[in-house]
Amino acid sequence: MRVVMLGPPGVGKGTQGQRLAREFGIAMISTGAMLRDAVAQRTPLGIAAGREIDAGRLVGDDVMVSLVRGRTQESDAERGFVLDGFPRTVPQAESLDRMLAERRQTLDAVINLTGPDDELVRRLGARRECPLCKRIYNLDSAPPRVAGRCDDHEGTALIQRTDDAEQTVRTRLSIYVEQTAPLAAHYQARGRLIEVDGAGSADRVYDRMKRALQGAGVTQ
Repeated sequence: MRVVMLGPPGVGKGTQGQRLAREFGIAMISTGAMLRDAVAQRTPLGIAAGREIDAGRLVGDDVMVSLVRGRTQESDAERGFVLDGFPRTVPQAESLDRMLAERRQTLDAVINLTGPDDELVRRLGARRECPLCKRIYNLDSAPPRVAGRCDDHEGTALIQRTDDAEQTVRTRLSIYVEQTAPLAAHYQARGRLIEVDGAGSADRVYDRMKRALQGAGVTQ
């Protein structure tokens, strides 16, 4: 099974994608995590990408396509994958289709999670990360055992990522509307789009997503 998670920042693509990948034994591929690793390691790609991420802008298509091409060829992706963070533009979607066609593969579904902007800003504003293990917490829905500290690294203070600051989030949402939302129309025209309401608890959203995939004949 090969699935793309689509939707604005903060809607829960990573959370739901991870659950789907675990249940079906396929790879969870987060391009955001891949880019953050490159930034943390201060590679040339990471330095360039970091400037774009901190400003809330999208990283260039050529970089993203190269990252995804390599990652989807790794052994854990042989049975399938869930893509979070790619494609974000129609040209990237077309590149992904060509990439898969070269391997005689296709996407099974594109799940479009939706949610209101104010709720997304609130969710991301409450997100925190451990600078050591990169574990993600949410002060509202998934807080650490000790306030402000990582559960797995006692004494390590959690941080707010620069791209989760309110103004940057609103910039990201604006860019999404301008550049990424047209993907919904692109995939709708190709009969691959599945719309899912991203509001509510993670369990409720996952149940909706599973039912939608079953209804589309992607899962049994």
